[in-house]
Amino acid sequence: MERASGKLRCFLTLFMVTALLLGPVHGQLSTSFYSNSCPSVLTTVRSAVSNALKSDPRAGAKLLRMFFHDCFVQGCDASVLLDDTSTFKGEKTAAPNANSLGGFNIIDSIKTSLEKSCPKTVSCADIVAIAARDGVALAGGPNWNVELGRRDSTTASLSQANNLPGPQLTASQLISAFQAKGLNTNDLVALSGAHTFGKAQCSRFQNRLFNFQNTGNPDPSMDVTFRNSLQKTCPTASTTLVNLDQGTPVTFDSQYFKNLQSKKGLLTSDQTLATSSQTSGIVNTFTSQSAFFNQFTTSMLKMGRIGVLTGSQGRIRNRCGAIN
Repeated sequence: MERASGKLRCFLTLFMVTALLLGPVHGQLSTSFYSNSCPSVLTTVRSAVSNALKSDPRAGAKLLRMFFHDCFVQGCDASVLLDDTSTFKGEKTAAPNANSLGGFNIIDSIKTSLEKSCPKTVSCADIVAIAARDGVALAGGPNWNVELGRRDSTTASLSQANNLPGPQLTASQLISAFQAKGLNTNDLVALSGAHTFGKAQCSRFQNRLFNFQNTGNPDPSMDVTFRNSLQKTCPTASTTLVNLDQGTPVTFDSQYFKNLQSKKGLLTSDQTLATSSQTSGIVNTFTSQSAFFNQFTTSMLKMGRIGVLTGSQGRIRNRCGAIN
């Protein structure tokens, strides 16, 4: 009995040491997935995102939005990156993506570099996940260990992409959309905090300025001074870009939630979080930057697990825009 007990202790000790060496694991995703097969992956992606930010301050916001649009359609499988062909229709021309989603050139550049150093090893889906994290961290936001090991899809869904949660949704509608993906109300509000940087087209919110819900009047939940300024910038539903956060537009911080408290949320889907009893308390909590950053990290990890392909599923694309 003592000998058996000793063997069990040895096994448990070996298991715990192995687990510590491997790093945090969720399902078949692991923070150390490429430690042996491509140890340069994290530095390669971070360097590329840093360089992209030098010429385009919006690069981080673009990459984060790309990750969201990927994970909410078929799961985090890089389907959003696939280009149209004569026999295949991708997601880039979907209404929420067309002439709006950006950062594809950054992902393509990273993939090209990694194919030279680690050929046929790193998935496009993982590159998007890492780049999204780096875009946040380099803008002053939290830094976290990204879970890796995703594989790339061989399909895309234009119809699902056309049904991504839009800027006109109410809090209740947003809660339902996020719950359908396994995300709760805290996740919804934290991930909406991504609008602390980046821009939106006038067409996404112009109805709030002049004819909210076909009333012929502006949205009463918008600060008057803020609205008057936007009416001058967006007299029509154009593609003109406006900062989502007027206070600190290129910094990832908790200013977004303070804006909501001051009735200065740009989109309906933003301001509704402060006016709904289901979410207003969470908005107030997230004015604390530490509270926001902690939940945002948790929620990004949860979102990054949606519908992932691992093991023998999917494939590692040679080029992110095409199926091998």
